[in-house]
Amino acid sequence: MFFQRKTYRIKPDNLNDINNFFHNNVYPVHIKNGAKLIGRWVNETKDEILVIWEYTSMEQYERIDDLLKNSNPYNIAMKNLKGFYTEAKENLMSSTAPYPSAYHEHKHLLSVSGYITNKDGEVLLVRNFHRSDTMEMPGGQVEEGETLEEAIHREVLEETGINVSLHGITGIYQNVTSGVTCVVFRGEYQSGEVRPAEGETSEVFFAKITKENIEQFITREQFRNRATDAMNANYIPYEAFKAKPYELVSRFEVKKEYS
Repeated sequence: MFFQRKTYRIKPDNLNDINNFFHNNVYPVHIKNGAKLIGRWVNETKDEILVIWEYTSMEQYERIDDLLKNSNPYNIAMKNLKGFYTEAKENLMSSTAPYPSAYHEHKHLLSVSGYITNKDGEVLLVRNFHRSDTMEMPGGQVEEGETLEEAIHREVLEETGINVSLHGITGIYQNVTSGVTCVVFRGEYQSGEVRPAEGETSEVFFAKITKENIEQFITREQFRNRATDAMNANYIPYEAFKAKPYELVSRFEVKKEYS
């Protein structure tokens, strides 16, 4: 057996269009050519879709993938959906007896976020398409094999066009409901032109934030708490290393220069 698990990050307003695309263009081709749909799930906030397919072999998967890519109706529909997906991640698993957890998302995810200031003390903020009711600090999910430091550099650059230097970690926040733990860094602008990321952020700018006006920008309490903690900047130690043999990758010491 061969399994494909694909996770899509979407804009909630586009869910119905994406569902119609799946049922009219993707599902029929798979079923007609012998694939089995294990399941398709939409999360509570309607900004993520998980799809798991079962194939008899890699060859069957590749044949169906080619059929879709060479289908005019499929390609026309894909063009109409351009920009609806903000992210798509695919995992391919080969197994004769897949374990039950292969049908589900990871129970715990790790993300990073950055309190980034410029020379005027202003803070870098973004507005994401799938959380358009609030501004927030840039950030995102840590990818496999990345250090936390590498992840925050990548996420800030992807979302805002900015390169940064980092001072350290100001807090760790766990969303028990979604299973996401977020590590917040504080850093400074180094280079780059501020710009939004197509399909991901609708606004990106530096703003002067204080405890008195922060609610005007960051309307969600959990994001506001992270920014307020970073504003005080009580740093905690951070170390990334490889084992066998031990190799230090990066380390931040405790600092209090911004307290």
